[in-house]
Amino acid sequence: MTQTATITLTQPIQRGDTTITELTLRKPLGGDLRGLNVQALMQADYNACRILLPRIAMPQLLDTDLDQLPAEDIAMMTGEIIGFFMPKEVKAAIMASMGQEQLTS
Repeated sequence: MTQTATITLTQPIQRGDTTITELTLRKPLGGDLRGLNVQALMQADYNACRILLPRIAMPQLLDTDLDQLPAEDIAMMTGEIIGFFMPKEVKAAIMASMGQEQLTS
């Protein structure tokens, strides 16, 4: 089963008559990482994340969408990307230290 994370946007994306209030990110596969530096993703480099996000987001993000997203939504997505690279045990320990349960998705 593919690991996913759902982000509720603080500022919805408007595309014509469609309003996007949530995005689902899936764990990247090898092909999604083509041309990217994984270390840059792990360091939350915005430019690296900006390349990856359209490849793993549903609905797919456009450049214009990314340009309009507020910083807190970008930060949430970047945090989820970093989480995809962590072993389950590390993620569980981080969540426990924050007093939160780990999501199973």
